[in-house]
Amino acid sequence: MKILLVGSGGREHALALGLQADPSCTELHCAPGNPGIAEIATLHPIAVTDNAAIIELAKKLAVDLVVVGPEVPLVNGVADGLRAAGLAVFGPSKAAAQLEGSKDFAKGVMRDAGVPTARSFTCQTQDEIEKALDAFGAPYVVKDDGLAAGKGVVVTEDRAKALEHALACKRVVIEEFLNGPEISLFGISDGRNVLPMQPAQDFKRAYDGDEGPNTGGMGAYSPLPWAPDEIVDETYEKVLAPMIAEMAARGTPFVGLLYAGLALTDHGLKVIEFNARFGDPETQVLIPRLATPLATLLYKAATDSLDDVVLNWRDESAVTVVLAAQGYPESPKTNSPISNIPTIAKTQVFHAGTTQNTNGLVSSGGRVLTVTGLGSDLTEARDRAYRAISQIELDGSFYRSDIALNASVAEKGN
Repeated sequence: MKILLVGSGGREHALALGLQADPSCTELHCAPGNPGIAEIATLHPIAVTDNAAIIELAKKLAVDLVVVGPEVPLVNGVADGLRAAGLAVFGPSKAAAQLEGSKDFAKGVMRDAGVPTARSFTCQTQDEIEKALDAFGAPYVVKDDGLAAGKGVVVTEDRAKALEHALACKRVVIEEFLNGPEISLFGISDGRNVLPMQPAQDFKRAYDGDEGPNTGGMGAYSPLPWAPDEIVDETYEKVLAPMIAEMAARGTPFVGLLYAGLALTDHGLKVIEFNARFGDPETQVLIPRLATPLATLLYKAATDSLDDVVLNWRDESAVTVVLAAQGYPESPKTNSPISNIPTIAKTQVFHAGTTQNTNGLVSSGGRVLTVTGLGSDLTEARDRAYRAISQIELDGSFYRSDIALNASVAEKGN
């Protein structure tokens, strides 16, 4: 099977390794890719925003499957153009990707599907915004209706800050605060069936102790020893299956990866948000744990053939830690040399924001590398990830030291 992977981040590096490990993948291409992916795939320097060039490349290569990593091309409708050209695509249509492209749209689908979520108001004027903020009170949860690269959400006790963020958005969703631990649970869908993956937890804040600004994610781990045993079945029954059924009933079936961000509240499980693609950095812990061959799995999803598929998981824990550039997330410093990337058993260094130039490997984004450790439990996986990341040299870079710390301590105590 000849496969084209679209994207250039740590998520795509993890997907590339997963695809390449499946014997059915005979040729792997990536557009645009990154220096890490370059070691296992043929790269094509095409922007993820250039739908026409992506479609042209897929046709020219005569690929059997296109896997779209990031949200921007999906919301821009690249999957529609690829399908119109007769290609199998893992990734939702433009209409279905609105589950991520518009928070308000997602709320409407959840309402119609009977999926539990926070009460909310969609606002456009200052008067509407102020009324909504006062209706729910602190802590205020303010979400940009459109795409914001994982950074469009502000949760704050400060009403003035909440108002400032809301006014900076064209359209904004203001909702009640959901109290309780948050998890990410992905479903792989062919438009009719949906297969729930194992849950993961990511860490959004920049600094230890969940301090600092929101980011695209500073680390993640899986499995979650503290989560209820029935969490996967419950998420399937209450969230994933009803959403897939509702999207199909609307005539816009969702084919691809449905990411459910969930809060485990005192009043039960509730959806915080949906994304229309693999999460980053959760993918960097889930793909190393997935035993089911990835290329075959995604091809079956893309061709409406998941009826008899069962997901199998390795009996291992995974912890991933993000190495961020100086100044991230506000103004990350780029073009800094990266050196001393270690090769350690049971660890994997995924390239996220890197590029090659005359100076060698340099940083090109805020989240530069993601380091995953595997182990028999979270403690062992953490030790491996931190041992590896501590050796990498990148001037001014930083990482959180507490990824999966509480969970690993609790696991040891059980």
